[in-house]
Amino acid sequence: MILTVLADAAGYLRFEDLGLDPVALSLGPLQIKWYSLGYIAGIFIGWWYLLKLLAQPGAPMAKRHADDLVFYVTLGIILGGRIGYVLFYKPDMFLRPLEILKLWEGGMSFHGGLIGVVLALVYCAHKHGLNWLRVCDYVACAVPPGIFLVRLANFVNGELWGRPTTVPWAIIFPRAGPEPRHPSQLYEAAGEGVILFLILWFLFWKTDARYQPGKLVGTFALVYGLTRFGLEKVRNPDAGLEHLSWGLTMGQTLSLPLVLLGLYLVLTAKGRRQRVEPTGGSESIA
Repeated sequence: MILTVLADAAGYLRFEDLGLDPVALSLGPLQIKWYSLGYIAGIFIGWWYLLKLLAQPGAPMAKRHADDLVFYVTLGIILGGRIGYVLFYKPDMFLRPLEILKLWEGGMSFHGGLIGVVLALVYCAHKHGLNWLRVCDYVACAVPPGIFLVRLANFVNGELWGRPTTVPWAIIFPRAGPEPRHPSQLYEAAGEGVILFLILWFLFWKTDARYQPGKLVGTFALVYGLTRFGLEKVRNPDAGLEHLSWGLTMGQTLSLPLVLLGLYLVLTAKGRRQRVEPTGGSESIA
């Protein structure tokens, strides 16, 4: 059996032949990894793009609010992402709490990070007296570039690989055995990053979606949830979560509420349409 697998895999690209190194920069004992840089760059790019969105008429907050927001959102990403990873995928780590603090070893959950970000947005909106749903709309548009960069970093790390396949572009990952597999990290970078960004870009810049509270963040949740749910078919399930009793993977299970919530927000957004006042004036914009 193993000889047949090895023979069939002979013509496929091997991950190590790509020459990718998870470490971007080594400074003595200090190693800066692409995974960390992906998160950092994603936050700064998202912040920059958010300021571009806020410069348009009818923004739900001012630049000073965004500057405050980025701090709490960063905390939400880190704490929510790590706690979500442990809770959803590695609950046994609660028995070894010191390991939870070892962020440099990897292990972050998108769904956990999303919950952390939403809580941060609700707190900041309440703190400054802002419409939290419209704030979520704007922040949602700025998130996909970060997802794109982190998924690319997953690929560079040679982790979160796909299921075995015979497609011509399959890759043999050294830590995944001899079978050629889907480079599902790249699929996710395209779907959850590029395509989702383009959809939200079109809705924000070419339609009046930003004046319908919940429509943009609802679209984000709906498209991300459907994309992640579908790509779980080619993404290798996390160890120990391959066969959940209800027939779905953990990723699909966590994505279903996003799909339902997103669908609700999109379908009801028009009913929440309101006259929107610019942050620095009194004339109605829409």
